[in-house]
Amino acid sequence: MSRDERELGSAWTKFQRLSFPGPSPALARYVARYWDVSWNYETPYRQLIVPYPNVHLVFNRSGGAYVTGVSSGHQIRVLSGADGVFGVAFRPGMFRPFLGRSVSTLTDRTVDVAEVFREPIPDPLTVSGVEEFLLSQLPAADPRADTAADAVSLIIAKPEITTVAMLATALGTNARALQRLFAEYVGIGPKWVIRRYRLHEVTERLAAGGAVDWSALAADLGYADQSHFTRDFKSIFGESPTRYAERY
Repeated sequence: MSRDERELGSAWTKFQRLSFPGPSPALARYVARYWDVSWNYETPYRQLIVPYPNVHLVFNRSGGAYVTGVSSGHQIRVLSGADGVFGVAFRPGMFRPFLGRSVSTLTDRTVDVAEVFREPIPDPLTVSGVEEFLLSQLPAADPRADTAADAVSLIIAKPEITTVAMLATALGTNARALQRLFAEYVGIGPKWVIRRYRLHEVTERLAAGGAVDWSALAADLGYADQSHFTRDFKSIFGESPTRYAERY
């Protein structure tokens, strides 16, 4: 895949403005963060979107809104002209109460906002306006949603968890039950989520500098061999780990 040179050296910041406001206490149970981005590109920019296990509600500044499910791999979005979006990143597991059905029905999909929410889109698009919209849509409490969210939080907090079996043991359950829970509430399997956050740790190690023993690193992350590690890394980041290290 051809990557845009403006990714390097934070050159993209000359053309984009990005902020991540936090949710109010009333919505912190459901919302991980908001994200507000605007851009002005005379030459179209190929934006790499690296996936995390969040469902997003996205409002276009130019009009319209949509919901994106969890993406199993990276995506490329082309940004051009002057425009922007305001997004809501829901905590993993916590969009299921709003959706009213398995979150796996949204995986690798984008649907119009009207498929999920019936109220008019907030105008203007401000944090307070979007929060008022979400508060008007609050669903009934769902303890299983909290269980799924807590499971993902444990994956993030415990780098030593590298397999579904280890996660199941930590949570006092079994792998099959976890797979059902994650399909219903997160939208993607626990194995994918574990590896996604372990791969995030790879980029942090690369940022710290120094030589990397790729074979040993793959083993540390729970991979049977380096080729499987490389395949997963490329699926998420769009290039091999060695190419990523060379570029950054």
